Amino acid sequence: MRRFFLKFIILAAMLLGLPLLGVVIAGYPLARYLEFPPISRYIEHAPFSWIAFGGYTVFIIIITFHLIVRRFKAAEEPEGKPKPSYRFPWWGWLAVVFGIIAWIFAWSRFSWFAQLQPHTFTPLWVSFIVVINALTLKRAGRCMMLDRPVFFLILFPFSALFWWFFEYLNRFVQNWHYAGVRFQPTEYFWYATLSFSTVLPAVLGAMQWIASFKGFHERYGNFFPIKIAKPCSAAGVVLALSGFGLAGIGLWPNYLFPLLWISPLLIVVSLQTFMKERHVFSDIACGNWQRVVTSALAALLCGLFWETWNFYSLAKWLYTVPYVHRFQIFEMPILGYAGYLPFGLECVTVGLLIENLPIFSKNPSILLQSPGDA
Repeated sequence: MRRFFLKFIILAAMLLGLPLLGVVIAGYPLARYLEFPPISRYIEHAPFSWIAFGGYTVFIIIITFHLIVRRFKAAEEPEGKPKPSYRFPWWGWLAVVFGIIAWIFAWSRFSWFAQLQPHTFTPLWVSFIVVINALTLKRAGRCMMLDRPVFFLILFPFSALFWWFFEYLNRFVQNWHYAGVRFQPTEYFWYATLSFSTVLPAVLGAMQWIASFKGFHERYGNFFPIKIAKPCSAAGVVLALSGFGLAGIGLWPNYLFPLLWISPLLIVVSLQTFMKERHVFSDIACGNWQRVVTSALAALLCGLFWETWNFYSLAKWLYTVPYVHRFQIFEMPILGYAGYLPFGLECVTVGLLIENLPIFSKNPSILLQSPGDA
């Protein structure tokens, strides 16, 4: 428990304190970064640049091509005894129906539904969470929601806290803002917290479902190893660079905005390395990339649903991404979807931290194995 709180305190101090320190040193008005609810628009974002767009595109292709496209083409479907067949549960069908109804209400504008119209996000995502667990149960005969109900439920409050950190960091780069409705501070906090609470259960549930597909372990369980000779030294360098980057995120938001998604992951993994704990990249040393790939794909899958349902909703978010804001799929510019890949690793990292709490420590990890492994 002490280790958990130590990591949390260090992470919170760096994420909350360093961006503020940077803008205070620069003499920027502190009040605008602490405005709540966040309404003011004060960052001038860089216009679209073909050079930046091309550079980001090449970088993303280099990182993802061999892991996803080439590996899927190269791998043959493994042979073996057929997996047992399970039925799609009745509560899964109920969630499907509820989700369709929630989708209709989210994209419609019925006058008699006007007071509830701003609150359609949470019903949609509760439906998604239940359906993805039902799909996992059908494929593997088990799912997080039934197999580890206490862990599943505790993900919701941790998820809200988790996403509030990103909302705070966004004040320094303003890559997204909310539109369509206005709430008073207290209302905004509680309604937003309720919506944010669905993030971790959705991504981790999607990861379990993706990992249940036949062949993922064979494709990525024995890929190529990456070993770091002096992991603690490397972690120290990464931690220092992350700290400097966070301190500068409000000074150079057009250049450092990707750190919003990368820094929390790097900080936690660095701290876990110092404490000699397993983390989301641990298995890469022996060539096992399964967890990295399934985590990234899970967040990307959730991201497609997030952006789809957001598009015609009344309460929605809009993006402003420096240099690459073009070729939008729904409200998100196409290259912005790459941000979901490291975000998936962050979700699993937080899930692993929760699994290390004393109340769960005696149970086998459900994030480091496929749902059909037990």
